[in-house]
Amino acid sequence: MSKFNRVFTIVLDSCGFGYLPDAAKYDDEGADTIGHIAEKRNGLTMPNMVNMGMVNLKPLTNMHPVDHPSAYFFKCAEASVGKDTMTGHWEIMGLNINEPFLTFTDTGFPDDLIQLLEEKTGHKVIGNKAASGTEILDELGERHMKTGEMIVYTSADSVLQIAAHEETFGLDELYRCCEIAREITMAPQWKVGRIIARPFVGDHAGAFTRTANRHDYALAPFGTTVLDTMKDAGLDVISVGKINDIFNTHGITQAYHSESSDHGMVQTIDMAKKDFHGICFTNLVDFDAKWGHRRNVDGYANELENFDKRLGELMQELREDDLVILTADHGNDPTWHGTDHTREYIPVIIYSKSFTNGGHKLDDGKTFADIGATIADNFGITMPQFGVSRLADLN
Repeated sequence: MSKFNRVFTIVLDSCGFGYLPDAAKYDDEGADTIGHIAEKRNGLTMPNMVNMGMVNLKPLTNMHPVDHPSAYFFKCAEASVGKDTMTGHWEIMGLNINEPFLTFTDTGFPDDLIQLLEEKTGHKVIGNKAASGTEILDELGERHMKTGEMIVYTSADSVLQIAAHEETFGLDELYRCCEIAREITMAPQWKVGRIIARPFVGDHAGAFTRTANRHDYALAPFGTTVLDTMKDAGLDVISVGKINDIFNTHGITQAYHSESSDHGMVQTIDMAKKDFHGICFTNLVDFDAKWGHRRNVDGYANELENFDKRLGELMQELREDDLVILTADHGNDPTWHGTDHTREYIPVIIYSKSFTNGGHKLDDGKTFADIGATIADNFGITMPQFGVSRLADLN
């Protein structure tokens, strides 16, 4: 029998807790997403996270640890190579990635890849460089609307993004072209982690806005994850946000698309009002996509404080046999150089109303997979190959 009937696992996408010992290999020694945000803002208003022990886990500017934290907490190092979304999430659910996905940040995509994409889609490609998703629309959006050429760009992540106007190009056509790009980039010499459809609306530069009809086409996990094992055991595996895309639908029983991180928390709160037996796995992408990559400290800070308010609402809906795991998948320090993710520890904060005596710090983990191992142990299913369960520590 499960110790906890429902597990809410919430990923604050990119909310790293300080650089890893091997961060110098990634040019990230000194990065500290949460630490630098708190420093720049002279503290953050996050009473629920503070009461759980966030500042006991990591000292933060003008924020104070509590004498009796309500949760258990520790940091996890990333065992896999890389620092991207898919690697982080897959490791959380029990995998270990030894070969990083390919990036094309400095050069754009190779000519032979672009030529094949043009041939198979019937659309000429423009852009083909690393760029901000909003800036490239201002640069090429009007031309795209006139010519039907596809705007292709990348970032510091292993992604090929195609931007197209919802009305003049059409969503169905955009999705078709992204499916072709996904097939092409399965080739080992072009192995891209994700293809992302980036639809937008508007009629001139300065007025273009991206819509919520984004769709990710990810590679399937290369091994069995805890989500797969849960689904096979007849448990509920509910995805909120881009979790369904990250795992390429594998191991998911229900999927809910989110329009924003705040919407994702509203959906998670709604799920807490329903009966299910298993996991609600939520990704809150705006920390990363809207604020981290754009190096917007205030936006990131405001998102954190708003999340904490929503967390308070979720806590009101929790039952005695519910477990909440708050974590991240990598860092994205908005004070750091460039626009890339940062190689950092992730926090793991574990809370339940049943913790009547409160919690305390646990030993730091050597892999994100400790989270997946804890979940698997709770539900009595086959343990993942990697990770150490912390279930016995949760009294």
